[in-house]
Amino acid sequence: MGPITLSADVKSSSVSVASSDACNKKMRNSMLERRKPFASVSTGEEKPFDFFRTLFEGFIAGGTAGVVVETALYPIDTIKTRLQAARGGGKINLQGLYSGLAGNLAGVLPASALFVGVYEPTKQKLLKLFPENLSAAAHLTAGAVGGMAASLIRVPTEVIKQRMQTGQFTSAPDAVRLIVSKEGFKGLYAGYGSFLLRDLPFDALQFCIYEQLRIGYKAAAQRDLNDPENAIIGAFAGALTGAITTPLDVIKTRLMVQGSANQYKGIFDCVQTIVREEGPPALLKGIGPRVLWIGIGGSIFFGVLESTKRFLAQRRPTTFPQNSGTKQD
Repeated sequence: MGPITLSADVKSSSVSVASSDACNKKMRNSMLERRKPFASVSTGEEKPFDFFRTLFEGFIAGGTAGVVVETALYPIDTIKTRLQAARGGGKINLQGLYSGLAGNLAGVLPASALFVGVYEPTKQKLLKLFPENLSAAAHLTAGAVGGMAASLIRVPTEVIKQRMQTGQFTSAPDAVRLIVSKEGFKGLYAGYGSFLLRDLPFDALQFCIYEQLRIGYKAAAQRDLNDPENAIIGAFAGALTGAITTPLDVIKTRLMVQGSANQYKGIFDCVQTIVREEGPPALLKGIGPRVLWIGIGGSIFFGVLESTKRFLAQRRPTTFPQNSGTKQD
């Protein structure tokens, strides 16, 4: 009977050691996961990617956020535009700060919807293709792709808005009719190159900074972020990106509001003329209102965007088990 008892003890000890090893291995893996760089994105067991639902929800969330921001901050944008358009030391007119808002909303709604509608599925596809430590490249690329798609609507909207803000027209329909009659259809795309020069880097940088900060914050807090936290991160990303891209915005504004006068022959001629006639500081005209506008706008936009995305996600039809995967960033 003694040998049998000894054999049972050995087996029990072996099982205990194996269980202890498995526990230690699980703890080591857990610690390694926590040490991943903050820019990595872990998706767990992946859900099937629903492109059209992501596209639809992006359209709704982007359109809602764009309209809220534009309505709330339009006067600041008007002041910024008038500062940038003024040559030399001209005085700024502070009347009619909501001039052109209605016509602008008609363009902002589809443009914002199109941007986010393209950005979200592109981002999620790229995050699956790129290594985890290159998530920033996925966000940069998705932002640029979304900006390129939205530019087809944004540019005519911006041309009409800025010419109304500077007092050239009193209504959007008149602006469209007169621009097309005097400058042709291409007049609606005046400054298109400078717009892309400003907006593609702006969109890519703003969304990349925002997404990377959210990933880092979530990793540190080990929880989902609330709306005020998303808004603060959005404000910082917007203000920083707005300051960096101010010279590009000045060039874009000058080219868009010049009309048929053709004071500038292109981007490089515009830069040379501004520096020669007004000095290099003129390239930073309107930086205060721009940083204020985009900083506050970023907080509102990303706060509304995340809130709307969450609202839509909660109303999705449940077609997959609850444990089929974790939420993607």
